Amino acid sequence: MDLENKICLITGGTMGIGGATAIALARRGADLAVSARNAGAEADAVKRAVEALGRKCEIVVADFSKPSEPKRVAQEVADKLGSIDVLVHSAGGPVNGKLFEITDEAWYSAFEVHVHAIFHLARAVVPMMRPKNEGAIVLISSVAGLRSLPTNLAYQAVKGALPQLTRALARELAENNIRVNCVAPGVIRTRFHDPMTAEQKKINLEQRIPLRAEGTSEQVASLILQLIENDYITGETVSIDGGLTMRVA
Repeated sequence: MDLENKICLITGGTMGIGGATAIALARRGADLAVSARNAGAEADAVKRAVEALGRKCEIVVADFSKPSEPKRVAQEVADKLGSIDVLVHSAGGPVNGKLFEITDEAWYSAFEVHVHAIFHLARAVVPMMRPKNEGAIVLISSVAGLRSLPTNLAYQAVKGALPQLTRALARELAENNIRVNCVAPGVIRTRFHDPMTAEQKKINLEQRIPLRAEGTSEQVASLILQLIENDYITGETVSIDGGLTMRVA
């Protein structure tokens, strides 16, 4: 896909991987709509960075734990920018707790944000893509959705749903040349991993990650960009984790 003058919606796009992806897409000539739970300094910073590259950037305040939000956001973006050619669903966050620790509210909210929102966003944006016979959707999963971890049952469940949802959507939408792919980041240097202790980081670098380095948001954004631009990739989940998930011991 040639991104020049394309319109891209990035959910959770004001920080970390989402923010880096917005800037990467703008560098390729795309106009952006970026959703955030709060329109503050981080949203303003992404907007300024995109506009400094000569592209449009609309900030849309949204809380995807509410079922009505995906359709509203898509319609607001279409009203402001005209359509949607690319969707990157990066909204989400940590959901901690074992089976008897996590609350019912946290469990259901996790599925709303990470899974149900994609279902409703796809229903809203695919009708905009079909007449053009072109479109790209990228979902952000996690290595936690590919391997088991001991303390975040709900997060593993929702992130584990995304690779299969990716394949199912990709198969269904291929006839319209709408491609769907998924990225599974590992330990990326973002706010998500701020709670990690110095000891945990040391173990990661010395024992768990073969490349002995944390990833960056820009590295993940570069992969997302490749999945959008390469017209012959669909239905794939690509890990970007320094080799973390290939380890057997």
